[in-house]
Amino acid sequence: MVGASGPRAWREKAVPSLFSCRSAPNRPPQPLLPSSLDRMKPPFVIAGRLRREYLLPPQGQPLLDSPGGNLLYAAGGLAVWENDVGLLGRVGEDYPQQWLSRFEQYGLDTRGIRILPQPLDLRFFLAYTEDYRPSYTNPVGHFARRSLTFPKSLLGYQAPTERTDNRAPSPDSPRVADIPDDYLHAKAVHLCPLDFITHHHLLLAFHQKTSPAVTLDPSPGYMQPNFLSDLRLLLDGLAAFLPSEEELRSLFWGQTNDLWEMMEALGEYGCPVIVVKRGGRGQWLYDATGKRRWEIPAYPARMADPTGAGDAFCGGFLAGLHRTGDPLQAALYGNVTASLKCEGSGPFYPLDVLGGLAQARLEALQGLVHPA
Repeated sequence: MVGASGPRAWREKAVPSLFSCRSAPNRPPQPLLPSSLDRMKPPFVIAGRLRREYLLPPQGQPLLDSPGGNLLYAAGGLAVWENDVGLLGRVGEDYPQQWLSRFEQYGLDTRGIRILPQPLDLRFFLAYTEDYRPSYTNPVGHFARRSLTFPKSLLGYQAPTERTDNRAPSPDSPRVADIPDDYLHAKAVHLCPLDFITHHHLLLAFHQKTSPAVTLDPSPGYMQPNFLSDLRLLLDGLAAFLPSEEELRSLFWGQTNDLWEMMEALGEYGCPVIVVKRGGRGQWLYDATGKRRWEIPAYPARMADPTGAGDAFCGGFLAGLHRTGDPLQAALYGNVTASLKCEGSGPFYPLDVLGGLAQARLEALQGLVHPA
């Protein structure tokens, strides 16, 4: 990876918000009238979490109290290829309403975002070291090291702790009752990392009326050995399962070190496609139906900020699966989308690239894939 560009990179002046917004040369946001949103029946739906991000990226300017969360990073990835995406999530009454209006200008339907009648702490802090290692704790120290004023809005922040899923929905997890009726007729759905019970309930809801292609990115909280048998409840209804390598190894801890063996085991649970996200090493894909294995190298992009790249991959994968019906091609769509995200900060950065760049990268990547 490319290192940070010297000490100056840590003394950049902070910017208060992502939405001082650049217009996207790839596809400029087109304002949507409320009446058109009311009539929209989005063919794509993404369920996930929204966050108010405080991001100190490896390069470039800090983003302070900017829109983020896996829901937006996945939606931004999908929007590189497709329009009309329904968002499903929850926020508190203190969430900036102007952000929701901006999302709509990117072709995102926000009717599925439930605004709760009380505040909800959605703050999220992330800083990177010069060698691109993420840190989620000690924000005061990170701001001091970069000679940045600590934002008052981050006072009292406590980093989330890693814990095993307690089989109860989180306050910010979307509920089945939050889903607009027309979302249930979507053609393709992606479930971002959420708690286990929410994933289970949403999967049942989307399969109740129609049979959309559903992809799922699991949460680390239930990718534990004691959840392995329970995963049958999720995997049997999916078009593709999209864990990270770390999550998959955690699930099979003490059983095997062979990544392909893990993927084959999950394929026996009824999921036809397993794609393992391996960060800078690309992805491994297992086609359980044809018993085929593929290794996909990461597109050699300029590394600036990897935040949300995994979620952007999932959004691109869903678009590719819908367009082609081919899981290998879908993985290439996701790979390209992740490469675009890594070159800048914020969930909508991939939409700001030059028109045609995504397609050019997709074509270039075709010859780099090889069977394992």
